Amino acid sequence: MTLMENGAAIESAMIGPEGAVGLPAAVRQRTAISRAVVQSKGRALRLNAGILHEVWNGSPTLRSLVDAHGEGLYANAIQSVACNALHSVEERFCRWILSCHDRVEGDTLALTQEYLADMLGVQRTTVTAVARSLQDKGAIRYRRGQVDIVDRGLLEAAACECYGVVRRNYDRLLPTMDRQVIPETSAEP
Repeated sequence: MTLMENGAAIESAMIGPEGAVGLPAAVRQRTAISRAVVQSKGRALRLNAGILHEVWNGSPTLRSLVDAHGEGLYANAIQSVACNALHSVEERFCRWILSCHDRVEGDTLALTQEYLADMLGVQRTTVTAVARSLQDKGAIRYRRGQVDIVDRGLLEAAACECYGVVRRNYDRLLPTMDRQVIPETSAEP
């Protein structure tokens, strides 16, 4: 999330099994420019930035993956700027839900109205209206703190072009990254 001086925040990128938070630390020590928020349960690895930097220095494969991920995030960010300026809230809602769905197991997303409103930069009442409309169309089932994907095809049809643009870009940049589950580890940073 990108934070404003007044405390407001909006989602600026979504990262799932295809990527990682903090990869610029592989190149050199940096100060974070955003806040990472875990939105869905899942598994992840945590790695000390110094160790990441050492491995990055000696691994052309890791450097290539970090570069590809950075390019994907950049492309996602510039697409999001255009999307937020040009597309309706319903189109953006569908894009966001589809992007989440791509990154979790199952068809249920644990998302509150407040969280969705923050991610989309809109009022909660707007989220309620959009969710109700999509539910009436049979695309989702929305209940307190939970969105169930009922008909992904309807969501894809209602989403703006940005969903497909970003998805195809990640598939091109990270083609070997199938959404595998990361085993649990007790390693400390």
